[in-house]
Amino acid sequence: MNRDVVIIGAGVVGLTTGVVLAERGWRVRVWAREVGEATTSAVAGGLWWPYHIEPRRAARAWALESLDVYRELARRGGAGVRMAEGVLGGTSLEEVAWLEGAALGLRACTPGEYAAGAGLWARLPLVDMAGYLPWLRGRLADAGGRVEVRTVTGLADADAPVVVNCAGLGARELADDPEVHPVRGQLVIVENPGIDHWTVSDGADGSLTYFLPQPGRLLLGGTAEEGAWSLVPDPAVAEAIVQRCARLRPEIAGARVLGHRVGLRPARGVVRLERGVLGDGRVVVHHYGHGGAGVTVAWGCAREAAGLVEGAQVGASEGAAPPEGGG
Repeated sequence: MNRDVVIIGAGVVGLTTGVVLAERGWRVRVWAREVGEATTSAVAGGLWWPYHIEPRRAARAWALESLDVYRELARRGGAGVRMAEGVLGGTSLEEVAWLEGAALGLRACTPGEYAAGAGLWARLPLVDMAGYLPWLRGRLADAGGRVEVRTVTGLADADAPVVVNCAGLGARELADDPEVHPVRGQLVIVENPGIDHWTVSDGADGSLTYFLPQPGRLLLGGTAEEGAWSLVPDPAVAEAIVQRCARLRPEIAGARVLGHRVGLRPARGVVRLERGVLGDGRVVVHHYGHGGAGVTVAWGCAREAAGLVEGAQVGASEGAAPPEGGG
């Protein structure tokens, strides 16, 4: 049986799916228009948390499966993953009851620890995307897979019996799916003035405030602008981000700015993870629409996508037609 597969998209979801399939013996090629720092994943803050992703039950299961992987990577070292303590602002223990038994050190903050109101301490995976994405590409290469820079005009361009569509926002055109839309996120990168713990907080006005200590820098955020396509940093937005973060940690106000980043999260009402057929009868597995939670659910989602790929192969070997689907 032919075990060639082309994955379209080299963000964290596409690369993780490639690693899972390559380590199961598939001959994997990841096609991408952009790789490395040019991808949306490179702009991600990297905190494990199921942020605005549906379907909720499936997303939580994917997140917990990914949590196990990140814990092991943090234990081993070398992947840019660590377990880090921080505060989930505006969150109660009741809201995270689904994490009972996950051993994440959840406890309510005292007013002296978090003056902005209710909050929870948690110990969560924090991923340095500058180190993690190259590590993922290396793991893919070690398993025999490779990344190829390609401009793809349609899913049928892929020259393999199985295509996995991890194109993120690109799926809007490639899969003719207008439900895919950007949620613009802007970050400010500053010198770390000595902050060891991360904080994430949603404001009552819909604002998003977070600071995440990464090696050699502190990431400040953020925004979640539905339908906004601009990749140009807005100076006024950047100033507002710094001010919001400084209200929680005043020392941030004087931190030297190192740079600005903008990323477009590939959002959808619900993640599309399903198998279908292309016009020429080849199998396509759609795997996109993770919004701002791609890092959080990547491993659980990738394993489910790999199961769909392998299920298609079994069906083909038995002479069964793959299920009807989009594409």
